[in-house]
Amino acid sequence: MKKKVILGSILFSICTLAIAQTALPPAFYIKADDIDSALQKSAGERVNMAVGTINNGDDYRINLIRRTAAAGAIVHEVGTELHFITEGAGTLLTGGIIVRPADGGRANIEQGLARRVTVGDAILIPEGTPHQYTAVEGAISYLEVRF
Repeated sequence: MKKKVILGSILFSICTLAIAQTALPPAFYIKADDIDSALQKSAGERVNMAVGTINNGDDYRINLIRRTAAAGAIVHEVGTELHFITEGAGTLLTGGIIVRPADGGRANIEQGLARRVTVGDAILIPEGTPHQYTAVEGAISYLEVRF
């Protein structure tokens, strides 16, 4: 029994040392000024919406979004989204059914749930769930994490 405890301790120590010796990559950092610069550049390229890319990978997207007007309904078939409101307020409509007008105008949601969202609110939108900002009070910004 004593030999098993000693052998187990030796194996644990070797594994711990092997793991401790493996260097891991550092965290990803992006400065607020860089995010703001990306937002400003994007605002000149898009109407009513700016995107400050923080980091996008194969299986995730992290952006700071700023909207100055309501938008059409969208759905992401792949990827759950988290919206964390950082500025302003608006109305977010989720769920229901997306209805596209025959004339090709802006898509809207029917039978969804509308909620007023404001600074500090967090909204988790499961993949496949229609969502739409139907009203914006001046401007609304949110951290968007899609995974």
